[in-house]
Amino acid sequence: MAQANSRQVGGSHYRQQAIQPWDFIISHTLGFLGGGNIIKYVSRFRQKGSLIDLEKARHYLDKLIEVEAKRRR
Repeated sequence: MAQANSRQVGGSHYRQQAIQPWDFIISHTLGFLGGGNIIKYVSRFRQKGSLIDLEKARHYLDKLIEVEAKRRR
């Protein structure tokens, strides 16, 4: 079976990047909310030509701020 980085399901926008978002997320132990989807959406918005991806990243960041604010109370 081929390694996951050598293929992409549904496009090629991640394979065009110097480092794939999931590799960056894993290497920095960011987790799903802590960076996972935020980095994914920000890193691909230009290739996909979509401001919606930036709005999605902001939505995840808003949720992360809520979670962290509750955790620190």
